[in-house]
Amino acid sequence: MPKSLFWARTDTAGAEYVGFDDRQGLAARGTALAVDPIPYTCRYQLTIGPDWAATRLEAEAEGAGWSRSVRLERAGDGWRVRAGEEGDLDAALRAAGHAPAGLPGTDDPDRLADALDIDLGGSPLFNTLPLRRLNLRRAPADMARRVTVAWVLVPSLVVVSAEQVYTSLGPGRVRFASDTFTADLDVDADGFVVRYPGLAERIDPR
Repeated sequence: MPKSLFWARTDTAGAEYVGFDDRQGLAARGTALAVDPIPYTCRYQLTIGPDWAATRLEAEAEGAGWSRSVRLERAGDGWRVRAGEEGDLDAALRAAGHAPAGLPGTDDPDRLADALDIDLGGSPLFNTLPLRRLNLRRAPADMARRVTVAWVLVPSLVVVSAEQVYTSLGPGRVRFASDTFTADLDVDADGFVVRYPGLAERIDPR
């Protein structure tokens, strides 16, 4: 991969590294680590078409005594979703005082039919997908676009459909909103997140 980015989490102890090629859409391989809600590592491979619509994601999350995997692949007008688990994440969550997460993947892929984008929980990289697809990094201020995403929760790898709104705030600034949550993101000229308040900040080589 000819390019790479690194983010440090600001909401918890953790980080993300991704190597990628964005010359024809996006091909990326990344690793994210965090200690909340329990310590985990999440590795992913992402493929985005030349139109910047998502086509495939493979993710694997693991921690002490458990591992999970999920694969999302666009098929015609919908998505194929396959998931697996070894060990027992829910038992590990309960032991740490958290509610169980449920099974990875989704029991109804048809709910994802309108999703052109994928969002991997806790990853600043995935905000770039709708920004590039809709060219919001060069949009006039106050232009808002609503998107449907296949949201992959981490570390559970449960997949749900979610509505998100991206609003251009002028050069290098985009407001992200989902339900009652909002954050004003700083992005570079290519639409990659530099600062995501309350989640992560990019660390560039010195």
